Amino acid sequence: MLIGHWGQDDTLFDIAPGPFGDNMIDEKDFENLMSYWGQEVEEPTLINHWALDETEGTIAYDSAGENDADVFGGALWQPTNGQVDGALLFDGIDDHIRTPFVLNPAETPFRIYVWIKGGAAGQTIISQANGVNWLSADASEGRLMSELVSGRGATPLVSDVVITDGDWHRIGLTWDMSRKVLYVDDVEVASDTLAGVGTSQDDLYIGTGRRLEPGTFCSGLIDDIRICDQQWTIPR
Repeated sequence: MLIGHWGQDDTLFDIAPGPFGDNMIDEKDFENLMSYWGQEVEEPTLINHWALDETEGTIAYDSAGENDADVFGGALWQPTNGQVDGALLFDGIDDHIRTPFVLNPAETPFRIYVWIKGGAAGQTIISQANGVNWLSADASEGRLMSELVSGRGATPLVSDVVITDGDWHRIGLTWDMSRKVLYVDDVEVASDTLAGVGTSQDDLYIGTGRRLEPGTFCSGLIDDIRICDQQWTIPR
């Protein structure tokens, strides 16, 4: 983007010298960019980040907030097999994670992104206890779907993209209090507009459905779960 605006006066890309630039996109801006090369950038609106990089134990630590989560069922830590460092391997039988209460989707806009690999049709990746399944694979083909809806009898949002093909996929859900969007590999794959969604004040489940029902438990790898409380730039 800097090269595309080289020699121009554009405040969006004029990042040096600080704090307000010099009205020209040039070598100073490029040098400033390179000074941050290879560093991890935490989005300032990130409220939860379960990296799942632990190597043992039954706690998944939240590096962005205070919602350290409990790991149930003997899910196996995979220190070197994640998409971003380590990951957690779920057996599809009873393995899952339970976090403390994070947010009420009826009151808070949010975005959630998570890396997954494997799984099967009908399994759920993220759900809210006594609420709805936020991100799951539909029961017929394993396509990404969300049951975050506006009321009883409302239709889930289902994409055309299969996420259970055994490859790594970064799936996401955004909700801005009027529009819900699903993402696969940072590409929008489905959306709808809602007047609102159901309220829930309960914990999140990672790797199973909202009622812990057989068939909803994940069988595969889950990695790097991030939740933000407002619009944000997708971190890679």
